[in-house]
Amino acid sequence: MTEEDSFDLRDFLPFLLNQAAEESSLEFQQVYKDRFGMLRTEWRVLFHLGMYGELTAKEIGERAKIHKTKISRAVAKLAQRRYLTRTRDANDRRSERLALTTAGRAVYRELRGVAQTYDARLAAQFTTGEAALLRMMLRRLAGME
Repeated sequence: MTEEDSFDLRDFLPFLLNQAAEESSLEFQQVYKDRFGMLRTEWRVLFHLGMYGELTAKEIGERAKIHKTKISRAVAKLAQRRYLTRTRDANDRRSERLALTTAGRAVYRELRGVAQTYDARLAAQFTTGEAALLRMMLRRLAGME
């Protein structure tokens, strides 16, 4: 870094957030990838259905901020593994209602337990107040507050 260039990439918030996201998700990624053969978008779709019940791909995309083509691929993979069902929406024939199957709910419960344990380990690096503040600030940046 030269004197003329005082910009420090290591302090650039988008860079820091990306680095933190990558580093903090590696261990959890190994679980959903190695144990269940899932990609990131697939576990995110699975979790949305597990948390909120029946949804359309569009609703998941709006909630998770995932592009519709990625959701479509994830839904196809999850359906192929028989983790979800697709039912044509009676009110909009272009849309499908997605729901977890019994197998999908079992995978969701198992992964949710792993996620909760992993989240607690990550949060343990901070005081309770710091962890709460970090969550609040990240929700604000994500437009969730």
